[in-house]
Amino acid sequence: MSKQRKHRLDQLQAALAAGGFLRLKDAARLLDVSEMTVRRDIAACDGCVTYLGGYIMAAGEAPGSMGYILDRERDSHTPLKRAACDAAATLLKPGETIFLDCGTTIPHLASRIPPNSGITVVCYAMNVAEIVCKKPGVRVVMLGGLYHSSSASFSSPESLETLRGIGINTAFISAGGIHAAFGVSCSNFHEVAVKQTAIGNAVSKVLVVDSSKFDVVKPVFFAGLDRFDTVCCDDALNAAGRDLVADAKCRLLTASPGAGRG
Repeated sequence: MSKQRKHRLDQLQAALAAGGFLRLKDAARLLDVSEMTVRRDIAACDGCVTYLGGYIMAAGEAPGSMGYILDRERDSHTPLKRAACDAAATLLKPGETIFLDCGTTIPHLASRIPPNSGITVVCYAMNVAEIVCKKPGVRVVMLGGLYHSSSASFSSPESLETLRGIGINTAFISAGGIHAAFGVSCSNFHEVAVKQTAIGNAVSKVLVVDSSKFDVVKPVFFAGLDRFDTVCCDDALNAAGRDLVADAKCRLLTASPGAGRG
């Protein structure tokens, strides 16, 4: 293997360790090469990374955990999601118990949890659990039940009872849409009870969304924006979105794409 190819693969693996997955075109931009060159590098790396449906994963990642991404998130606004999670990561505190929602935004926050922080993570999504379970000094509570490939997550009455019995310092909640008239919404009906239970059982409620989610309505309403204490977003959020957050009396935390690790 050439030194140039090895260097590119090392860069690719470092990026995957930070973010969990990359779109092919984002990888090509990162490495400053063509998409075809990235695919050739992957083919020559003897399984060190995996390419599936336009997305690149670290070796050993479960393809099933990518179902939500492949089916629903092909235009994923990855830099904006990473920026929102950079803002949310400032709220992580050692020794606390946090709830991490499902979706394709929250894994970027999961990757930012420091190892040996004593944080307890309560989660119900495979793509989140796969990240936090690899972190030493981080305790993980995985809520089980029926698996939903649409968001790589689980649900059951028993998991809701477990969740109700856990004291949560901060619940980090994702959403597919935020709208002035129709509130905060998501795409999957099974997520609603989990999100609402986490919100109801947390001291602090944090909505983690990128700016593309504003003025969007998804099929399932699960909360008013005023149910949240803080909204974490990228700094591309427009004036109307900022006014909506202010009207709901939420604190707004933003970060710039490229300012963090993404």
